[in-house]
Amino acid sequence: MIVLHASFPIDPDRREEALELVDDLVEQSQAEDGMIEYRATTDVQDSNVIRFFEQYEDGEAFESHTETAHFQEFEAALPDLLAGEPEVIRFDVDSATELEL
Repeated sequence: MIVLHASFPIDPDRREEALELVDDLVEQSQAEDGMIEYRATTDVQDSNVIRFFEQYEDGEAFESHTETAHFQEFEAALPDLLAGEPEVIRFDVDSATELEL
């Protein structure tokens, strides 16, 4: 399984535009083959930071995601939306277990 955590600092003047693009990206990405989970949220301490949590069955599913029109549209718009450097971390995971709280 591939897990990604990404953080994007968004220009406050472009926030609404970014959120619309993210909403569309999330909706379409969740329907992809090999997608386990695809979520985006704003940071509770800085509402101009958008965080993504993505889980893919494998590397092939991740690669397929990067080739979709909705991902490429978001990626093309991103430079104009950013207010700083994004951070993307990839985890290659052998197993995951849900914990009881």
